Amino acid sequence: LFAADQWLNACEILGKIRLYCADVLKTQGKLKLDPAQFNFLWVIEFPLLGFDRELNRWYSSHHPFTAPVTEDIPLLKADPKKVRGQHYDIVVNGVELGGGSIRIHQPAVQKTIFEELLAIPPDETQLRFGYMLEAFKYGAPPHGGIALGFDRLIAILCNTPSIRDVIAFPKTAKGVCLMTDSPSSVTARQLKDLHLEVKAAPKKDPAAPGAPSA
Repeated sequence: LFAADQWLNACEILGKIRLYCADVLKTQGKLKLDPAQFNFLWVIEFPLLGFDRELNRWYSSHHPFTAPVTEDIPLLKADPKKVRGQHYDIVVNGVELGGGSIRIHQPAVQKTIFEELLAIPPDETQLRFGYMLEAFKYGAPPHGGIALGFDRLIAILCNTPSIRDVIAFPKTAKGVCLMTDSPSSVTARQLKDLHLEVKAAPKKDPAAPGAPSA
């Protein structure tokens, strides 16, 4: 079995086929999974960068502060597509439980990512991230972390397929919180304090080109 497409599309397609095959085998009684058993998996060595063919530019597959694998740093300029990132996911029973990364702490590497790969102009880099690049010059240590989806973890422990079953006050399908009755309307004074103004969208002329027909 193989897929002929761009790398990310091929991975997604093959992943869905894999899950479909597992469902078929379970339905036929040929595959039995113990719900009380927890199988953990670390997903590592993601590509640091992806390439947008339409925009003809590189983009960060995780975020622009993710550190490349140390031995791949020379490839940043020579062959960016081969650079692996130090970001990771923790998966249990096929469900992503959390993810995180090791951050860049060398100013030269961070500057290369910003300007030579993500094509951020130097003046914009300085304006948006100059404080961080300056701080790195004083010896920032390697650092990173991970964030776990607490609701997802509880859902797995409770053996329920939906996190709505374990959230104390889940929102409705329209995004309304029944506990706090939010979102609610705001007063004119609140808008004024925040220097906001609400404007209605202009109505389209039914006779205008491109207007939907009755």
